Amino acid sequence: MKPRLIVVLGPTAVGKTGAAIALAKELNTEIISGDSQLVYRGFDIGAAKPTEHELATVPHHLINILDGDVGYNVTDFCAEAKEKIAAINSQGRIPILCGGTGLYVKALLEGYKFNETAGNDELRRQLELEAREASPDDSREYLLQKLKSLDPVAGEVLSNRDVRRIVRAIEVAIAGESISRQRISKAENTAEMGDLVYDACVIGLMRERSLLYERINLRVDNMLHDGLIEEVKGLIAAGSDRFCQPMRAIGYRETAAYLAGEISYEKMVENIKKNTRHFAKRQLTWYRRMPYVAWVDPTGCSEESLNEKLLGIVRAFWDDV
Repeated sequence: MKPRLIVVLGPTAVGKTGAAIALAKELNTEIISGDSQLVYRGFDIGAAKPTEHELATVPHHLINILDGDVGYNVTDFCAEAKEKIAAINSQGRIPILCGGTGLYVKALLEGYKFNETAGNDELRRQLELEAREASPDDSREYLLQKLKSLDPVAGEVLSNRDVRRIVRAIEVAIAGESISRQRISKAENTAEMGDLVYDACVIGLMRERSLLYERINLRVDNMLHDGLIEEVKGLIAAGSDRFCQPMRAIGYRETAAYLAGEISYEKMVENIKKNTRHFAKRQLTWYRRMPYVAWVDPTGCSEESLNEKLLGIVRAFWDDV
């Protein structure tokens, strides 16, 4: 029998956190974060991390487990999430995976296999610095061409928009492995319910795009009001490298550029909002490859009515819940 899992996913600012917490309270279960940024301690406001009150409402996992100078990737996430799911299942409960990092969620559900080469943060920093110095106007294309020289197959398959995967492919190639066409392509393909590693009820929250973008813009305004700039100042003062993994996330990298005098305050705000909207579009691209998602529009729903809808989906999926 496959382990049971409930998933609440959706683009940034759609309302996943509140929905997952309400559902977890109703089902007396626990939440596992599926967000790559929430693992880092101190990166709170810009990551839209659940508040202390929200974290205390129901047990949460894979939040605040690492310092900013420690690398974290999809392989780490899948291994740790698998352990948490098994432990909660063993107690007779169905955990809720809540998150918006599409690769993480899709990889966990569909059982991706990954290269054995360990991540090398120093190499990644060197590659990014090399690309910025060699081609400041188009560092992404520089990295793609470097990959093609090391692994032509991977270089032809990957897009220069996907810098993280390009850097990982270079890292793997330097170590003597190769990311095969089959492995790269798997992330682009869809899977059916029967292909999943878990007996999973996967619920997606989605709002009309203009409404979602309004929520994104308001969230950014609220982050700045709540002290995003002060948070980034404090992280840098405490020794966080400006180019460490969590500092490269949207919200942090633009604020760090502003604090370094590279852009104006107005440009910082504009860039955070624009980049967050673009991120939401990329998330939707991932979700379109997941045909097993049951979609719900929470627009106009009270917390109670939305929770009733989600409970209805879960109970239709498993009649013993």
